[in-house]
Amino acid sequence: MAELWEFITHHWAALSIAATCISLLTFALLLLTKYVRICLNIFTDTPLPLSIDARDFEIIQGEEVRFRSFDGTSLRGMWLRTKGPMEQSVHDESPFRKGTVVFCHEFGSDMYSCARYARPLIEAGFDVFTFDYRGHGDSSRPRNYRLLQWPSDRELEDTLGACAFVEDTLSAADRPTRIGIFGISRGAGAAILAASSDPNIACIMCDGAFSTTETLVTLMKRWASIFGRVKLVYQNHPDAFWRFLLWCMMRFAQPRLSRRFPSVRKALANMISRPIMLIHGERDSYIRSDQAELLHRAAGKPKYLWIVPKAKHNQSVTTVPDEYAARTTAFFRKYLADEAVDENKIAGLGTCRDESKSEDRMLKMPL
Repeated sequence: MAELWEFITHHWAALSIAATCISLLTFALLLLTKYVRICLNIFTDTPLPLSIDARDFEIIQGEEVRFRSFDGTSLRGMWLRTKGPMEQSVHDESPFRKGTVVFCHEFGSDMYSCARYARPLIEAGFDVFTFDYRGHGDSSRPRNYRLLQWPSDRELEDTLGACAFVEDTLSAADRPTRIGIFGISRGAGAAILAASSDPNIACIMCDGAFSTTETLVTLMKRWASIFGRVKLVYQNHPDAFWRFLLWCMMRFAQPRLSRRFPSVRKALANMISRPIMLIHGERDSYIRSDQAELLHRAAGKPKYLWIVPKAKHNQSVTTVPDEYAARTTAFFRKYLADEAVDENKIAGLGTCRDESKSEDRMLKMPL
């Protein structure tokens, strides 16, 4: 005992430093553990607001089919064929169809929700293929699969499976396999991820798209202010801390949920440039419009950004239905059907960000 006391008295400074470091490390680990636990709850238990009800639009019936996701999951899909005035005979190489658009529904919805978005496209001469993501509608729900609002590799496999099914069908009919894709919220993120892998996707339409990482960081900061008791702590974290916290949370979440969550923003930045149009509600209180601006900056040209005044999450289509139909139809007519379309019919007077300026301004031309 005397020897121990002698050792302490001779090395008290070093021992004090070591004890202080251990205490600080323990505090940091406990704080980090608390944050990770809170963030996991945000990640798994914070649903996006569902903007539609099964009865708030007239359902369109079509030809139902079954097909497989890339991992073999059985999914339900439906063909909605155009019946426009250009219809001729089934033997014509392109009798009346201007192209085929794959529709990717939002989280918590199903393939029938395409009606409010697809009806103008069908009337304009486009075929639409809509489908149920796994766990939605009449598609299979794999064992241990948990429904989440964040686009993951599972939704990517479903979207690629739908695109492959459409492309195979078109090829068998001796029609071009070039397609368009139209995604809503989580479906928009999955559409962007799919476009980065499938070169047959000629153009991308997104409504309510968001970057998973940026949205999670925003939510983490918001919830830290609610659950955190020491304001001096959570109000002074640098951005690097939140990025590190996100990385830690993902290390726990991905094995626990048996899936990966690819970066939508990185996929958009790294893909071969495709025409893309991003639509977002100005009053979206969950996914703020700066998310659309972030993705718009990451996208290649030509690109369009339309911030819809007074619209909430995924409600642009009901806020300004006629203008929504005109712009989305004009986009696909130009970039899928290769028609000569006035740029103003797509860009209109929506708020876009001009990257050569420091402020927002009203643009009529794509960047």
